[in-house]
Amino acid sequence: MRRSSTKGRRSGEGLAALKPLLSYGLRYRGRIAAALLSLAVASVATLSIPEAVRRMIDFGFHPDKAGLINAYFGALLGIVAVLALASGARYFFVMTLGERVVADLRRDLFAHLSGLDASFFDGARTGELVSRLTADTTQLKASFGSSASVALRNVFLFGGAIVMMVVSSPKLSVLVVVAIPVIVLPLVVSGRAVGRRSRAAQDRLADATAFAAEHLGAVRTVQSFGAEPLTRARYAEAVSAAYEAMASAIGSRAVLTAAAIFLAFASVVWVLWLGAHDVMAGRITGGLLSQFVLYAVLGATALGQLSEVGSELSAAGGAAGRIGELLAIVPRIAAPAVPATLPQPLRGEVRFEAVRFSYPGRPEAIVLDGLSFTVRPGETVAVVGPSGAGKTTLFQLLMRFYDPQDGRVLLDGVPVETLDPTALRAALAPVPQDPVVFSDSIAENIRMGHAEAGDAAVAAAARQAAADDFIMQLPDGYGTRVGERGVTLSGGQRQRLAVARAILKDAAVLLLDEATSALDAESERLVQAALEGLERGRTTLVIAHRLATVVKADLILVLDKGRIVEQGTHAELIAAGGLYARLARLQFDGHRIAAE
Repeated sequence: MRRSSTKGRRSGEGLAALKPLLSYGLRYRGRIAAALLSLAVASVATLSIPEAVRRMIDFGFHPDKAGLINAYFGALLGIVAVLALASGARYFFVMTLGERVVADLRRDLFAHLSGLDASFFDGARTGELVSRLTADTTQLKASFGSSASVALRNVFLFGGAIVMMVVSSPKLSVLVVVAIPVIVLPLVVSGRAVGRRSRAAQDRLADATAFAAEHLGAVRTVQSFGAEPLTRARYAEAVSAAYEAMASAIGSRAVLTAAAIFLAFASVVWVLWLGAHDVMAGRITGGLLSQFVLYAVLGATALGQLSEVGSELSAAGGAAGRIGELLAIVPRIAAPAVPATLPQPLRGEVRFEAVRFSYPGRPEAIVLDGLSFTVRPGETVAVVGPSGAGKTTLFQLLMRFYDPQDGRVLLDGVPVETLDPTALRAALAPVPQDPVVFSDSIAENIRMGHAEAGDAAVAAAARQAAADDFIMQLPDGYGTRVGERGVTLSGGQRQRLAVARAILKDAAVLLLDEATSALDAESERLVQAALEGLERGRTTLVIAHRLATVVKADLILVLDKGRIVEQGTHAELIAAGGLYARLARLQFDGHRIAAE
């Protein structure tokens, strides 16, 4: 089932949500085996200490065997050395396993998110998704790393301590075993509540992260309207809500930990009291009681730490549930099992057949209503019309960011839904009205059009797009980093980089969405000349509000309310006296008045 938000449905709670992610850890069985071996050695060494202490008390302090005390202490030192080495090895293998698992998970999650269709991102918040990639995966790192290490060590110690207590004193061990359910059952029940509260805390943190990402990304707009106090107050509220939720989760975990420690060590004190009476009665030795108490302390400590780890794993289960929800989302736009192929060489014919479309988030608003037209190979077709007429939606459907509810979109006679989206988009070179520039170098931004292009090809594309002059004036030329979303560049400079990117891609079909709208007159003249040269022999679709840029188009389609209301050349449409003529008159008369 698809959904457009990362909230709402719960794919799993608590430890059960971690199960689907275990496959990431099982990829590294060698490292797991090394960690388990180190863990076993460390546990055996730890469990040997009480036995050494018993022998030292019962025999080392005897006047006839005073020489043995040195041997016992030497053996104890050797055990401690083995324990230290094994513990260090366990920590290394388990922690590197956690880091490796989280790195793999982040890689796969990002790959999955980057492959989801546009309708998902229409409803998702980027900041929340970033929180999933960072905060949630970091919480999982503890589960596969330190928490897993502590849990396994204490499971070994708890099991070993129980066995050794039975060996030491069956009578006292029965009393300890009877107390275990009394300790464990309340912890299990309360652990579920901890998991729910931890999940709520992570959701509030994601809200705060989403708010910060959105407003910092538009900080100039915020400052332009003097909205800093309001923004700060709203972020403070979001952070406060995250804190309150986290404090609630921490409080639950604190109560859980305190209860576990009290119950565990209270049982040890009770057993010690009974054992002291047995020593006084001569039924056991002082050394044996000391050994038993040490094992009981080890078991109680292990149980207390397991309760803490259980709380952490419950919290991690919430993070795993949220990540699992994202990984379970199936994109609406995906390659067919057996995709069709485009003819080679590609001619570039574009055809819309009775296309009807509404955006998934607004199904009641019809954007395109039975639209049909054909763009012949090598033809330049302009699409004009009022804002909201559906012009940009044509490009969205051709690039298959969405599928129409009715009708078909075809490229060279092949329905686009039968193609692999990657292969389809390789044949299209878009220049959007609001070009996106990444926080990278100028060269890498242009090279997005063709990843393997060399520096010479990048520079040639920039020259064609009239971008080389301003690039060479930057501090590091083509190596200059332009900041997030190209914040250090003007709108015209960003648009010229987008044109250079399309030139470098050298695709069969050009999609120009107001490609020169942000250029000054001189830059527009240069870029327009470059685009006219690029358009030769290629199919070109042009979206334009400035009608002066489409006068030379082979065909002009006039859209209004999702339908083609007029079509023809510039001269034909002017002569017809319809919507196009009215738009042209408003623009050209306005320019004439401005000139006067």
